Amino acid sequence: MVKRSRSRRIAEGTWGLVLLARVVGMSALIVLLLASGAWDSWRTAHFVMLTKGRERGTMTLVSCGESTCTGPFEPQGSATARQKVTISLPIRRRTGQRVPVAVEPGTDKVVRAGWGGILYAWVPLGGALLLAAVVFAGGLRMRRTAWGVAAAGAALLAGAFLML
Repeated sequence: MVKRSRSRRIAEGTWGLVLLARVVGMSALIVLLLASGAWDSWRTAHFVMLTKGRERGTMTLVSCGESTCTGPFEPQGSATARQKVTISLPIRRRTGQRVPVAVEPGTDKVVRAGWGGILYAWVPLGGALLLAAVVFAGGLRMRRTAWGVAAAGAALLAGAFLML
């Protein structure tokens, strides 16, 4: 058994607390990143994913600006037809194109429906996964976990891009 001085034992104990603080801080940062990405995604995703009782249909694009398009809404089922609704699209579309949409309750705004709409709604979570992967690798030294988290985020972003 090796005897160590009291000051050396205190220094080793302090170093352990520093490492513990690093792990707790990085873990809190990862939780914050993922929670904020999921929260931001859910603002749009619940209109697309929870469809029971929501108005769904198709929208014909009549006029498109820089990031929004307007046009008439043609309902499916018991939804109400509207002369003009607005959709925010990430890429330019051609006028005359028909897009499946779901109406945000109480507004004339619509969001894209179907797999493309679901994946596009979860894009903020994909970005948060990529950022969390950097923290996993650099802050927690968990490289394999970081690769898995980064692959999930990249797959989500690639899927959203391909479905648009």
